[in-house]
Amino acid sequence: MKEELFASGRNIPNIDPSLNIWHWQIPVYLFLGGLAAGILFFAGFFYVRGKEEKMQATIKWAPIFAPIALVLGLGALFWDLKHKLYFWQLYTTIRLESPMGWGAWTLMIITPLAFIWVASYMKEVIPGWNWRIKLLDKFEAWVIKNRIYFAWVMMIYAVILGVYTGILLSAFNARPLWNTSILGPLFLVSGFSTGLATTIWISKDKKERKILSRIDLIFIFVELFLIVHMFMGFLAGSETAIEAAHLFLGGQFTVSFWVFVVLLGLIFPAVLETLELWGFHVPKWLPPALILFGGLMFRFIMVEAGQITRYLY
Repeated sequence: MKEELFASGRNIPNIDPSLNIWHWQIPVYLFLGGLAAGILFFAGFFYVRGKEEKMQATIKWAPIFAPIALVLGLGALFWDLKHKLYFWQLYTTIRLESPMGWGAWTLMIITPLAFIWVASYMKEVIPGWNWRIKLLDKFEAWVIKNRIYFAWVMMIYAVILGVYTGILLSAFNARPLWNTSILGPLFLVSGFSTGLATTIWISKDKKERKILSRIDLIFIFVELFLIVHMFMGFLAGSETAIEAAHLFLGGQFTVSFWVFVVLLGLIFPAVLETLELWGFHVPKWLPPALILFGGLMFRFIMVEAGQITRYLY
């Protein structure tokens, strides 16, 4: 008989329960959902403000990537499902307290809305484009006529989608790192920032890029504020919340979070965007690429770290 001495009741293999069941598909889905939300929100926002001609990349070109991101994100989510043939039951089981239910219906509405928005600009984006189907021509004319209403609905659901990517995690009360009301606004701001970064990367108009860069700087500073506020809340909370914070304050995620997310993904691109606004030459692709990288790393780290934290001691 082999005798073993347990010096601690934590992290004992095959005894302590583990939730490490969410892999790369979930952070990719959260990243692409936030990215699409950001692109669609600002497309609708500047259209409502009557900037269709001055902000062409924002309103006409960047939204092309939104339905692609949504479809790829949903594909990653579907890949992660254990019982794939039963995904439709999410739409037949109505539970108002379920974040996944709200998310499923939000995606059901905003995904076709994104396709419709892009399709309404196809003739402008691709010269010579012709549907060759009269019914589609009539539908296109109706969408163009009522595009202002589509823009408002798109903005509303973009906000819901952006917040939902954080609420999906914060609804797990058993995970101390996720159990914070900051996560919804933080994911919303981060998603909008990645959407702006994508649009800035696409745009060839200097004035348009300057406008978007100024807005992006605001979102970066808000994101940094929310991150600091989140850790302040953890450190002022229960022992489990403090332990969750210590994963990033000397623990195993310290370097990856503060270097890849905060330094390279937020502070450095903010400095580069500021220098560009002051007239210094900065490679056009660099700040957006860093913001997108930081946004992706943020979601990977939060999903992985959240599954480690727990209330079991």
